[in-house]
Amino acid sequence: METAFVLGGGGVLGAHEVGMLRALEEAGIRPDLVLGTSIGALNGALVACGGDAVKQLTSLWLSDVVRTAFAGNFLTRLSTLARTGTHLHPIGPLRSVLTSVVPFQTIEELPVPFQCVAASVERARAHWFTSGPLVDSVLASCAVPGLLPPVRLDGQHFFDGGLVHSIPVGRAVQLGARRIFVLHVGRVEHPLRAPRRPWEVGLVAFEIARRHRFGEEMESLPDDVEVHVLPTGSTAPTSPFRYRDLSRISAWIDQAYTASSRYLRTSAV
Repeated sequence: METAFVLGGGGVLGAHEVGMLRALEEAGIRPDLVLGTSIGALNGALVACGGDAVKQLTSLWLSDVVRTAFAGNFLTRLSTLARTGTHLHPIGPLRSVLTSVVPFQTIEELPVPFQCVAASVERARAHWFTSGPLVDSVLASCAVPGLLPPVRLDGQHFFDGGLVHSIPVGRAVQLGARRIFVLHVGRVEHPLRAPRRPWEVGLVAFEIARRHRFGEEMESLPDDVEVHVLPTGSTAPTSPFRYRDLSRISAWIDQAYTASSRYLRTSAV
């Protein structure tokens, strides 16, 4: 497990990771291990499948994944919430997209070792999927509370992995990786500011929690571990409320590709 790709969570901002993957591919850097959280689990699963993952992910992001997973107008979403009481979107459409693009049934079949993380509701802790059904495991990691329903597997319910391990660098170290490339969505590049509106309070609190663990793990890395946090090239944070916004996906892919390519050319990797 010499080289690991660690792909973090962040919804539609996960498009940045596609640009980073393109830069890594062109630099001839390939993973011995792929770890993913939330949208990073989706992107990472395609990488672990082998083949032309960058081309496939680019096509997926520019056409299907966001539009399909979070389809429906305002009234449709309200109707889903009224019927379920817990979420705005059914998980079936995202399951269909994943099933159509993933050629493997189980994690064990993947050509590149892959793991993804979700939050167990009943156990109130992180759960790493290291074997078993691939699509269900990725869906569990992607189940954003309030937007998608929890995924039930083996008698437990799972929510989005970002609740417990947003950028799992520490897991890569535990599994023996000595060169780690962090693919994130850009949030950690921008400083937080104190909330000024009621709806910002919970968002800022969650962001503190997710960044705190990542920061602690980065500060406690062993001396013999080399970590590269790839840049997104973004200049300003994006509102998490625009989780269905498709207008900047192409730009995010290109920005992250340009910034990460420059980083890889000028860094000793």
